Amino acid sequence: MSDYKYPIEDATFVLNTLVDFDGLCSKAGLEEVNSELAAAVLEEAAKLGSGVLAPLNRDGDQIGAKWSESGVTETPGFADAYHQFAEGGWMGLTQSEEIGGQNLPNVLGTAVNEIWQSANMAWALCPLLTQGAMEAISHHASAQLQAAYLPKMAAGEWTGTMNLTEPDAGSDLAVVKTKAEPKGDAYAISGQKIFITWGDHQMTDNIVHLVLARLPDAPEGVKGISLFVVPKFILNAEGEAGEPNSVRCLSIEHKLGIHGSPTCVMSFEGATGYLVGEPNKGLMYMFTMMNHARQAVGLQGLSIAERATQQAVAYARERIQGRRPDGSKMPIIEHPDVKRMLLQARACNEAMRALALVASAELDYAAAAGGEDAAAHNARAALFTPIVKGWMTELAQEITSLGVQVHGGMGFIEETGAAQHYRDARILPIYEGTNGIQALDLTGRKLSMDQGATLTALLDEMDLHVAEARTQARLPQAQIDALAAAVAQARESAQTLLADRELGTAAAFHFMMQMGYLCGGWLLTRSVSALGSAGVSDAFAHNKQLTAQFYLEQMLPRAAAHASALQHGHATLSDFPEEAF
Repeated sequence: MSDYKYPIEDATFVLNTLVDFDGLCSKAGLEEVNSELAAAVLEEAAKLGSGVLAPLNRDGDQIGAKWSESGVTETPGFADAYHQFAEGGWMGLTQSEEIGGQNLPNVLGTAVNEIWQSANMAWALCPLLTQGAMEAISHHASAQLQAAYLPKMAAGEWTGTMNLTEPDAGSDLAVVKTKAEPKGDAYAISGQKIFITWGDHQMTDNIVHLVLARLPDAPEGVKGISLFVVPKFILNAEGEAGEPNSVRCLSIEHKLGIHGSPTCVMSFEGATGYLVGEPNKGLMYMFTMMNHARQAVGLQGLSIAERATQQAVAYARERIQGRRPDGSKMPIIEHPDVKRMLLQARACNEAMRALALVASAELDYAAAAGGEDAAAHNARAALFTPIVKGWMTELAQEITSLGVQVHGGMGFIEETGAAQHYRDARILPIYEGTNGIQALDLTGRKLSMDQGATLTALLDEMDLHVAEARTQARLPQAQIDALAAAVAQARESAQTLLADRELGTAAAFHFMMQMGYLCGGWLLTRSVSALGSAGVSDAFAHNKQLTAQFYLEQMLPRAAAHASALQHGHATLSDFPEEAF
């Protein structure tokens, strides 16, 4: 398995140009935070990622987490890596100073998280879930609960989980059966949860479970779900982990990939829990965590694709096969079809990185703004979320598969490590809401909630950037014309979906993918437009321009294909009888 190196030059380019990191920090009143500090943070994170986490990635796959009656034992080396992570203050990077965090922008945390997820995705799921749990607690829990749990979590001393799914309640949370009975100033939580990522381990003194459950008088359906903090160990008078709570991990799943991440079946047997916020609003509160997690999963799509690409490039440089016209032997990276696969992966990775960071920054801009401006930024972040999660994780399947293909027969052999990336990536379109659910969210909620106004504003902005690209002429006019046509097609698709809600359910996936490919082309075109003032090297500028051209030539046409599919074939879908399958 090849080494991992964070593409810091591309990340800082996106932060400085597409995000305008310095402008963002100025608007947020973060006087001591700037692009120079961001680069230093990324350099330090890259050292931990490449030097500590990445070498453990294969051990996580081959050894994995182990379960016994006494609980889950993580992969050897994972705990030491986690302690270095915690001691470095990485868990509190974007958390408020009030709980011991560093109060850095969310978008910088996203850039750092790419490093953890590329280096060792199975390990990195633990802090990812903790970050999401902190989001839910900080937004919705009482001041007392926040004071009791957030400082320890921000310090990395305790980790967090999200407990939604049950054996009979997958994506349909309306049928959640876990119960919460009043118990003094707390509640007794009873029930079973499945697919709980990092639900148990020995790396920290405590694990803070966020659990969906029903109160005795709760109404049926999703309106009757409440959210509870259920610690693995009940806190003592000093606020430290004390007596064990009635929480057990019954087993862990044997999975296709991410073997180093224990996926637990959790049993709550009258466990002591504490109500978060108001009764029967748990699902709304949990969506704070889920929306954070959905963008984070989209980022995982980029991260695992980047790791697979780096490995494929390293192999293609070393693997000698075939001869040049002069008879000398050649590495396979010189073969046009291999080069095609590698450039496709590179172009998609750079498009995804741009989208992930731009989408993440919308939350920072919303926090720094007020009134209508904040609402507009939050609406755009909401619009981007299903595209980031859905499109980027679908692309990850293709790029990790290309990584195997570049290796040829050796890619099918576990020892090379290419297969691990392919297997690890396969969970991404499934968890935190399948990509079908993301697509329905995009068409059923994000598009229709304001009759397409947020999307129209985004498309108007794209048109402005198309016009800018025309005047600069850094890209061939045919490619700029293609981007303009793709923006127009997105407008047409949106109007079609708004006019036909039934079509919106059948064609939702195509619209999500259409928007993903369009956003990628838009942001790479913006990147080329920014090259003149970015202060980058000539080599970087040359390669970025060629990468953008390749994307516009080879990948953007897929947006038109999805637009065509969106307009046709749904009568066939509805007419085909289920019994014929």
